[in-house]
Amino acid sequence: MLKTTQTSRIGLLTLVGLLLLFPTLASSYHGGIAGSHTHQGSTGTVEIDDVAKSGCLCHNEVADNSVQVVVDHAPYAYEPGQTYDLRLQLIGGPPATGTYTAGFSMRVTLGELSSDMAQNPEIDGAVDLQALTHTEASSATSDRAWDFVWTAPADAGEGVAYFYIVGNSVNGDQVPGVEDRWNQLNFGLNEGDETSAAMGTRTLFAGDGEVAPPEPDHHGVDLHHMGAKLRAHWLGLLGFGAVLGVVAFAGLLLRYGFSTSYKGRSNQLRLRYKLMRRGDQ
Repeated sequence: MLKTTQTSRIGLLTLVGLLLLFPTLASSYHGGIAGSHTHQGSTGTVEIDDVAKSGCLCHNEVADNSVQVVVDHAPYAYEPGQTYDLRLQLIGGPPATGTYTAGFSMRVTLGELSSDMAQNPEIDGAVDLQALTHTEASSATSDRAWDFVWTAPADAGEGVAYFYIVGNSVNGDQVPGVEDRWNQLNFGLNEGDETSAAMGTRTLFAGDGEVAPPEPDHHGVDLHHMGAKLRAHWLGLLGFGAVLGVVAFAGLLLRYGFSTSYKGRSNQLRLRYKLMRRGDQ
């Protein structure tokens, strides 16, 4: 009897431990993600060399082109040693019903990345300046956008700088699921000169291009809250109506009060009309 009770207690404690551990295993990386990871997929365990190159497989195993990964202010080519202020934004995906809205993981093969809205992850005990990911605060951004700086390599002749960017648009429930959507943008920048610098910047994106405008925050204003603006509106309408009334009255007065062709004119007007025709006045 005692042995059965101890066994039940051990089983209960084990079950409680698993329940406490489950949210941790299922929670999202709202504090940032980069580098290698192990993913338990539908076909078995998959070793991810780099999230920025492989994608957010824990949310969905395939990319979704309904999410637009956009990089704005990208140069046509880079000049060695120059810094470039870029902007990453995700458009599309599920509406965020929770605190966290989106995240990203980025890697560049040349130069260094930095941002006040993101962080360089620590990989194998060292800060990786060629990788960048969201922070817990910036994963709650309402516009799913991050500003970052890329510093081109200082020496000339380094070749093409390749960017690998994966962006994840989530519903905010902090649990990876099929409602979350991610997509990937990869591009390369050649080394250029003053001629390419004079060409300005461009916008690069990955996705189907079908961007839906955001829903308005509100659809109108309650009349009871308009106050003076509403009174001014009605006063303006009344003034406009008064002007139209005066114009209509003047038109009627001219038409029926002074017109010589009106059959209902008074005898005085007819007499004046005859005198004017005879030339007596």
